[in-house]
Amino acid sequence: MPVAHVKAGSAAAKRKATGIGPARRIAEELRAQNERFSAAVENMSHGLCMFDADERMIICNRNYIDLFRLDARVMKPGIRFFDILQHSVDIGIASQSAEELYAVRKPYIDGANPSIYEETLADGRIIVISHRPLASGGWVSIYEDVTVQRRAEKELKEQHRRFDAALANMSQGLLMYDADGKMIVRNQRFLELYNVSEADIPFGTTHRDALERLLELGIYTKLDVASEVAKTEACLQAGKMHSTYRYLSDGRTFLVVRQPMGGGWVVTFDDVTERRRAEERMTHLAHHDTLTNLPNRSMFRERLDQALSEVKIAPLAIFSLDLDRFKAVNDTFGHPAGDWLLKCVAERLRRCLRSDKDVVARFGGDEFAIIQFNIKAGADAEKLAKRIVEVIGKPYRDKGREMHVGVSLGIALYPADGEDADTLLTNADMALYRGKSEGRNIYRFFEPGMDAMVRERLALEADLEAALPRREFELDYQPILDIASGDIVGAEALMRWRSPSRGLVPPQDFIAAAEETGLIVQLGDWALRKACGVAAGWPQDMRMAVNVSAAQIKSGGFARSVIAALAFSGLAAGRLELEITETVMMDESETVLRTLGQLRGLGVRIALDDFGTGYSSLGYLRRFPVDKIKIDRSFIHDLDNRDTAAIVRTVIGLGTELGITVTAEGVETEAQLDMLRKAGCGEAQGFLIGVPAKATEMSRLLRLQEKLRRSG
Repeated sequence: MPVAHVKAGSAAAKRKATGIGPARRIAEELRAQNERFSAAVENMSHGLCMFDADERMIICNRNYIDLFRLDARVMKPGIRFFDILQHSVDIGIASQSAEELYAVRKPYIDGANPSIYEETLADGRIIVISHRPLASGGWVSIYEDVTVQRRAEKELKEQHRRFDAALANMSQGLLMYDADGKMIVRNQRFLELYNVSEADIPFGTTHRDALERLLELGIYTKLDVASEVAKTEACLQAGKMHSTYRYLSDGRTFLVVRQPMGGGWVVTFDDVTERRRAEERMTHLAHHDTLTNLPNRSMFRERLDQALSEVKIAPLAIFSLDLDRFKAVNDTFGHPAGDWLLKCVAERLRRCLRSDKDVVARFGGDEFAIIQFNIKAGADAEKLAKRIVEVIGKPYRDKGREMHVGVSLGIALYPADGEDADTLLTNADMALYRGKSEGRNIYRFFEPGMDAMVRERLALEADLEAALPRREFELDYQPILDIASGDIVGAEALMRWRSPSRGLVPPQDFIAAAEETGLIVQLGDWALRKACGVAAGWPQDMRMAVNVSAAQIKSGGFARSVIAALAFSGLAAGRLELEITETVMMDESETVLRTLGQLRGLGVRIALDDFGTGYSSLGYLRRFPVDKIKIDRSFIHDLDNRDTAAIVRTVIGLGTELGITVTAEGVETEAQLDMLRKAGCGEAQGFLIGVPAKATEMSRLLRLQEKLRRSG
């Protein structure tokens, strides 16, 4: 029997067995098909509505009813399309009348082609309608709520607009690279900074190509492209930011910062030429003497510590130098001549050194120091000492004047005379003092028996310890001028020691000893109480400045001492100004920072004294804000020097930028004051303003000023 007949017979037998006729089978299949269609329509994510040729609804799904907030009882098959529009108007979902809505849709209904259009509902939602004509007449429409999508698109567009605006208005140049290392973003500022065209650095350029192109254009003179690319790759792998300085052939300096971002990275370019120059000037200032441009004490100590820390160190010699008869030159010819002489001495000392590695520094005044490296024996040091005595002792001629000075030297040898910097410097000083006591133009090597000076120091310390209970100390007060108004705004308290046996001892002769013995804490507390008591009797707008040593602040009880002095005297905290040195700022211990912060919280003003003479004043200003910086008198004394004047203006500008009062110390001439006034300096102090005076004289001066104010 053929297979077809078998199958046909089987199907017929099956129908006969089940008793289902052809008409019923077709009806059931149609019902099943309708159920599947209805299920598909109801489970669509969009709304659907179908109309016949008479514009009557055949079917709609629940999403359509929900989308337009329609009443399901109204939405029955057979309802006219216009009535649906009217229903949407009646429930307030439509933003136009039914006639207006119908007029908009009529062209789509009559059209023979599929179409898509949008409708904005009264509640602000945006519906996309896809219209599809049916072959038998009528149409089917699919409705999709795209409100969230459109808002996201609008926000993205706004973000692009903001991004473009930010790029266009950045002060920095910017490049952005994708994960494939190709440039996808470049702002106009980048092109301006490098003075290149879009064609020079087009989109799609790689990092390597960009660097090589800048080299070709001569913008960079020296650049290891392979190394820079490797650094960038390492930065991306580590997921860390990397910054470097780029030095352009025209002398400018750019700060280039690379930051990983989403597989690629972004690079910013900032022209920091002026900032770097200012930092270099300030760094040089922190390490060098402004008058002679020699290394200062801080840099000298740094080089010595570095040398002594090396594993294999050859013998070296430390020289402590002091000029002979220099005071006579100052007294006879004046300070300008003395400064000129110091510059000449510095240059002669430089020429005496046998190698670039040896260091000569100026410690201040007429004190110098030298490190002589790699000496074979004391004979090498002696040879240099003899040469220095000979060269420095030759006459100095300037403007028809002839000046004569000599030099005394003390020498300590490493390792014979000490294995650490403090011991070597102390022993060199001791040898110097021994030499000066024996004559002029002489050098002496350190010898263990040089202890007379030590005994003298012990005697000084003993007298100091007895001086406070004997009330041998007193305070003088030097006025401080507000340059703009011409008024005295306060004074600085200066300590003096009137010893029965030693006479009037200036601070430079006993403060160091007091600090080393710890007596400075008691002396400082006494000075603070005394100064606050005096200032309490002054006019209410007058401030009192008091010098504070590092030992006082480190003592732990300094804040309580200040509070007690203010409370006992009745002086307002805002009228007290504590002058600290960089020695204090260098100690960033919790005690120091907490004490300074507590005092500023009370309203007490903090001033950084001798600004510019220490190690890194700029760094301290960044780490701990102060209310005032006092430019050291050595800068003011050298204002005629163009470089010094530029530094002073830079410091004044820095103070203005940071909102810090700037006071110039050591003002002695009207010319100096006029220059400071033009530069915008806030305050001045010095012999031109007023010499240190007793409390009664200072009070009389302030009362006179107050009287003149009232009468004016």
